[in-house]
Parts: sequence; C-alpha cells; structure tokens
Amino acid sequence: MRVLLDECLPKKLQRELVGHTVITVPQQGWAGKKNGELLQLAESEFDVFLTIDRNLTAQQNLSTRNIAIVVVVASSNRIEALKPLIPQLLVILETIQSGQVIYVC
Repeated sequence: MRVLLDECLPKKLQRELVGHTVITVPQQGWAGKKNGELLQLAESEFDVFLTIDRNLTAQQNLSTRNIAIVVVVASSNRIEALKPLIPQLLVILETIQSGQVIYVC
C-alpha cells in the first residue's frame, strides 16, 4: 500500500509500517494544507491516509473520497503511544479498501 502519513504523526512511524511505501505529508511537500485539499491531493497518489485527527470524519465528507482513511486513536501522538497499535495497523493495511474509514485503538 502507498500510505500518506499525516503531519500530526511522528516520522518515526514511517519505518514501523514495514512492507508499505510510507511518505509523510511534509516529505510530499504538502505541509500546512487543509484536510480537504490534502485529501484531494492524496487521492491521486496514495491508497491510505493515516492520521490521528479524530475530527476528520466530522469535518469532511469522506463517502466521496477515493482513498482509505485510518484514524489512530491513542493517548498521544508520540511513537511510544503508537507502537502497541502497529501490529493492528499492519493487518488493516493489508485489507483496507478505498473509501473505508477505520479507527485503530
């Protein structure tokens, strides 16, 4: 899967998602873009958008998007808080389909 890692998540998460092509929003040159514009750009180049922004689903109409969204629900965005969720993330990345929104807790 081609995964776009939101800028609110640590770059270190990139190397934990083994077997996937993971690019951060800043690496892509899209830092500072608003969610709507960011998702529109991401649809053409990525399969999955990975974020910790739980408000994304309330702020955006995701039913029309041609990208899968994974929302990580953790106590913080620090890599230590995210590491326990990595096995579940890896399983989801193997099966998620475009248009799906999945929460990982």
